[in-house]
Amino acid sequence: MYLCRMKTKKIISSFCFLLTTGMASAVFTSCSEDDPEVVDSLAMITVAGGKFTMGATAEQVSDADSDEQPAHEVTLSSYAIGKYEVTQKLWQDVMGSNPSLFKGDDLPVECVSWKDVQTFLDKLNLQTGKTYRLPTEAEWEYAARGGNKSKGYKYSGSNTLNDVAWYVENSYDLGKGTHAVGKKRPNELGIHDMSGNVWEWCSDWYDYYSGDAQTDPVGDTEGLSESHVNRGGARDESTKYCRVSSRGTNRPTMRDSSLGFRLVLSL
Repeated sequence: MYLCRMKTKKIISSFCFLLTTGMASAVFTSCSEDDPEVVDSLAMITVAGGKFTMGATAEQVSDADSDEQPAHEVTLSSYAIGKYEVTQKLWQDVMGSNPSLFKGDDLPVECVSWKDVQTFLDKLNLQTGKTYRLPTEAEWEYAARGGNKSKGYKYSGSNTLNDVAWYVENSYDLGKGTHAVGKKRPNELGIHDMSGNVWEWCSDWYDYYSGDAQTDPVGDTEGLSESHVNRGGARDESTKYCRVSSRGTNRPTMRDSSLGFRLVLSL
């Protein structure tokens, strides 16, 4: 199978297993008190609402692709976002199966399509009584930039990617798979791995930006591109694609070993 960023036509090989969930109901557990070594991928960080400039801001311009422009003002309401990427343990607890190529409780779940994630969210919300969802693209970028604590970094939490991310120069070239979540330094809000490790699905259909100021944008509502946004880069990506404004896109049925997600709750 292939992960394709339409704007660059770059194709990455992968070896994903098909998702099989079976008919048995899963028993939900949060971070295990019995196993303190397993992180709680339901841990959430509150992101206070505010205004920011989305897209190819000054520190991004030298590496920015055309679909990151024009930079534009966005106002967001407050929300909570996952401190970590969703782990394989949480997916297994909810779904009763693990589709990931690289196995490990604290590794991010991967080989999950946007549609698979919707099924997971339905089951998780039924079990918890909450309304978890994917972040909008704007919510994702605002959180990655550090929200109202942003220091204007190129990557999520630093201008030195190795400090905060697993990417091609410290991971893929060494023949490694994905890495346990939360092992790199967090960003200004305390969120881990928003640059690198795995690409993260967003709720939005992919579309080009307009220069208009927006409030709580949700992207194209008609799905004309037939693809959803992914953000953050991955263990097999260069520095260019791990920047906070870099955009990826894939069809909602796409599964890949470099593609996962994190959760959001509206406040």
